[in-house]
Amino acid sequence: MHPPTSEPLPEPDPLPPWRPLLRAARHREGRSPMARWLQLATVAADGTPRVRTLVFRGWGAASHLDLLTDGRSAKLAELQANPAVELAWLLPKARAQYRLRGQAQILPAAPASAKHHHHWQALTPGGRALWGWPEPGAPFRREEAFPAELPPETQVPPNFVLLRIALHQVELLDLSAHPHRRRRWCAGDGDGDGWSETELNP
Repeated sequence: MHPPTSEPLPEPDPLPPWRPLLRAARHREGRSPMARWLQLATVAADGTPRVRTLVFRGWGAASHLDLLTDGRSAKLAELQANPAVELAWLLPKARAQYRLRGQAQILPAAPASAKHHHHWQALTPGGRALWGWPEPGAPFRREEAFPAELPPETQVPPNFVLLRIALHQVELLDLSAHPHRRRRWCAGDGDGDGWSETELNP
């Protein structure tokens, strides 16, 4: 009998054309927090806009961006009602601004996946502590505990939510030249068309 042959691993998705540009712009920021801070825009229940600064946590796939949030926060209800989002990412040393549009996928920590565990362990003890604080946005009470740290052996809490943003449009405004250069990439229609690029007036 012939030994069983293992099936070949699936090929990873090719990187969108804007990913290397974004990586180079982030690299220019060095250790600056700006390399990881981006703004998330959502729509509240009353139809008014909301914006917050979140921390980029990595790529879940070639065009899927990972963020973390507290499942008790208002943004989660907003995203459940309307998962369409836009992100703004200003990288001043590269003189570049990215605007990223997509759909938010809410991945709660119950049950916690390997990805949740990876993100939980990657946080500092002080970073993990935020998920042990009282409910975000609730009235402040001095008697409630706000831990300064949570050790790595702490179980992933149920309010530890992974937001995975499936991007379908990316714009880059490059301020480093005259005139400024603006480009937009749009994802294909699912038939393997990849990303199309259009140059725009800045």
